[in-house]
Amino acid sequence: MSTNVAAPGQTAALKRKKRDQSIRSFKRFFRVMFSRKIAIIGVIGTMFFVLVAVLAPLIATHDPYFIENGAVMLKPSASHWLGTDMYGRDLFSRIVYGARVSLLTGVLSVLIGTAIGTFLGMLAAYCGGVVDMVLMRLCEVMRAIPQLALNLTLIAIMGGSMTSMVMILSLGGIWGTLRMMRASSLTIMNNDYVLAARLSGESMFGVMYKHVLPNSISPIIVSATQSVGGTILMESGLSFLGVGIKVPTASWGSIINEARSFMTLNPLYALIPCICLALLIISLNLLGDGIRDALDPTLRGES
Repeated sequence: MSTNVAAPGQTAALKRKKRDQSIRSFKRFFRVMFSRKIAIIGVIGTMFFVLVAVLAPLIATHDPYFIENGAVMLKPSASHWLGTDMYGRDLFSRIVYGARVSLLTGVLSVLIGTAIGTFLGMLAAYCGGVVDMVLMRLCEVMRAIPQLALNLTLIAIMGGSMTSMVMILSLGGIWGTLRMMRASSLTIMNNDYVLAARLSGESMFGVMYKHVLPNSISPIIVSATQSVGGTILMESGLSFLGVGIKVPTASWGSIINEARSFMTLNPLYALIPCICLALLIISLNLLGDGIRDALDPTLRGES
């Protein structure tokens, strides 16, 4: 009886080859991505807001929740760089902490929604039959419901805490990812190496993790990156309507909502958070476009 067992030298050579291929892929990804100036602008803008969010306690000049007596609606000064809000809180510090709230809400919502949608999409493609039919009909029903109406209903039930907002916004990102992952997975499922893995007795989760996910994750990464901006905009819109993240939590949307009545008294009150929100969303969209170009072989000149 003979067994096909790779020699230690051959195993080491295969590992080195796989590692070298991964390194070349990463180098090619960053080379293509940073060869486009528009993508560099997106990376710089996104990293700026990420650093502001991470370093908020060091950047903020005041406690964003401290109400200073007799300091309502102060003009910009050396002690309050952007003035104070309608309650006497430092506006600059609240805008800095608002970046943390917006980024955390947007990124966590997209990560959770993408993870669930990716798994359900692979499950639908792998199982087929009744499972596929049920998931796709559920997907069609959820996508037919207006997102804003659904979010308002869920907020009324679950409340407006940051945790609730993350879970509510993540629900909207599941269904598009599910459809996209199902379509990609169905193509991968017909390949010989996946059929061989299934016939050899490899488990469903093993096939998904080892074969389906690595070969179909690129469009999901691009879609997730481009969805962060829209999710942040949705959170800010809900906060602007007064039904999003509850005060006194510093949120750009709630700051803009508070500033509506003071546009002539202190224009910076509403203008600065609006500019920050616009710049962050533009940067995230440019970053998503750069990642798409770097991951798509047709866009980087490969066949």
